[in-house]
Amino acid sequence: MTPEKEGNGLENYAFALEGRFCDLPDTEADSDSSINGDSNKLAYCVTDVPPWYLCILLGTQHCLTAFGGIIAIPLILSHGLCLQHDGLTQSHLISTIFFVSGICTLLQVTFGIRLPILQGGTFTLLAPSMAMLSMPEWTCPAWTLNASSVNTSSPEFVEVWQSRMRALQGSIIVGSLFQVFVGFSGLIGLFMRFIGPLTIAPTIALIGLSLFDSAGSSAGNHWGISSMTTALIILFSQYLRHIAVPFPTYKDKKLHASQVYIFQILPVLLGITLSWLICYVLTAYNVLPEDPERYGYLARTDLKGQVIGQAPWFTFPYPGQWGMPTVSLAGVVGILAGVISSMIESVGDYHACARLSGAPPPPKHAINRGIGIEGLGCLLAGAWGTGNGTTSYSENVGALGITKVGSRVVIVASGVLMVSMGILGKVGAVFTTIPSPVIGGMFMVMFGVICAAGVSNLQYADMNSSRNIFIFGFSMFTGLVIPNWILKNPKTIATGVVEVDQMLQVLLTTSMFVGGFFGFILDNTIPGTKQERGIVAWNKAHEDDSSNTLESGEVYNLPFGISSSLSSFSWLRFIPFCPPGMSSSLEPKQPLGDPPPPQIIIGVGL
Repeated sequence: MTPEKEGNGLENYAFALEGRFCDLPDTEADSDSSINGDSNKLAYCVTDVPPWYLCILLGTQHCLTAFGGIIAIPLILSHGLCLQHDGLTQSHLISTIFFVSGICTLLQVTFGIRLPILQGGTFTLLAPSMAMLSMPEWTCPAWTLNASSVNTSSPEFVEVWQSRMRALQGSIIVGSLFQVFVGFSGLIGLFMRFIGPLTIAPTIALIGLSLFDSAGSSAGNHWGISSMTTALIILFSQYLRHIAVPFPTYKDKKLHASQVYIFQILPVLLGITLSWLICYVLTAYNVLPEDPERYGYLARTDLKGQVIGQAPWFTFPYPGQWGMPTVSLAGVVGILAGVISSMIESVGDYHACARLSGAPPPPKHAINRGIGIEGLGCLLAGAWGTGNGTTSYSENVGALGITKVGSRVVIVASGVLMVSMGILGKVGAVFTTIPSPVIGGMFMVMFGVICAAGVSNLQYADMNSSRNIFIFGFSMFTGLVIPNWILKNPKTIATGVVEVDQMLQVLLTTSMFVGGFFGFILDNTIPGTKQERGIVAWNKAHEDDSSNTLESGEVYNLPFGISSSLSSFSWLRFIPFCPPGMSSSLEPKQPLGDPPPPQIIIGVGL
């Protein structure tokens, strides 16, 4: 790190929309360059170590950026697990997913892809999970839907939701083993040869569209509050994103003001917090109804107030905390569809993260290791019982371009913070008190962005081609029609083999699988050139762009001298997740030219 970087601290922490490659670590940088808006330089590259206080500040920011996506998953799953009226258990699930996300982030940054990329719950596994829980044998008993009939401490109720959770756990554990195998065996490269934009677009887009019922149900509890939440998030993220707010910093025994684009960085958190506060005021003055039967009652903030008091100060999630996982063929097959989608999305995130953190494009061995570690993370999530897996968070990759700080040490700080949040039981309890309409307003924005993120992959394909228009349109439409019809006619599938019936029902009620399946089959069988299909442009966007700014080995080799220790074993070069030249020099290369601007990153949150 240069002396200028060490001395400037927050001054080098400039917030700008255009994040680009940084200079070489040994290049003397102008100390005021980031303040003056030099968008060609990062304040800290991937291998730099910012001051400790900056690591804590930026690590906290990354946690808050991922906040919406992480808490949304257990809140949605709670409906399928019959936990709508059990706020205490919901808080345990939130604590568990924070804890596991922190562990997986530390594993990924240390032994995986080794880029500053945060791990968290994935919506690609949420869709098949909800499809599995919608099967007749897992439909919630009617008495669990009535708050007055639920005794959350009764053995009968505990068995109702834990049996469903254990079934999810087993399916996720088995499905994650497939991802571990694909990653560490190097087969992900083979997968990517046959999967192009016309497969990815409907798969990702249908994840958002299939969750419209969850968004509508929550938002419909009070459309005024949910609309206000949506409007605030849109206001902060779109209209006010270029407005800087003065942020006090201390340097040379004097206070200075740095310009921080807070609305661009934390729009979801700000929108939810402000709506939450308004609901609290309306509750305190009894503007919202006190009668459970009246419309708007669920917007009150005192419905789960006792949860905070009941939740322990410290909780320690552990594997098998809900009992021994069970495995079903239907659940495993459904989860596999989600795992494949997650792997494809993560490969794109790795390349985007490398561009925005001043690192060279990730080599094959690093991508293989990253996918393998993500599979290991899903296995841990299944063992701990989050009801979900883990994946790379695209919105946090985008935050690198905003903050202009690409250091992976910052993401290590985020991982430690998430583990701490998972251990502090009161933190998860606080999140469960967010009124349902506020959550619904967040869902409306978040799921819309997921859908748009999927469609944005069509930029690589020739959408003037009638072939491509047909494939995308047919895939999207069948991804909506078939699951909707199967849900309304669940007894139609009757092959005579119960396991086969269950497997088909889970797959055919998972919109992203149906749409992705037809997109994959049609795109690989209907004649069309690679350029027309978007394969050429897709590969070009994910290959080495000759803008290396650091030696690849310095970024992607294994830590703690492991690569050097293993360099004497020549046979290791045949292992897909090991660097081929582990004894290569770590001297930085000279840049080959001005770096291109990064792609716009739109992920499963804002």
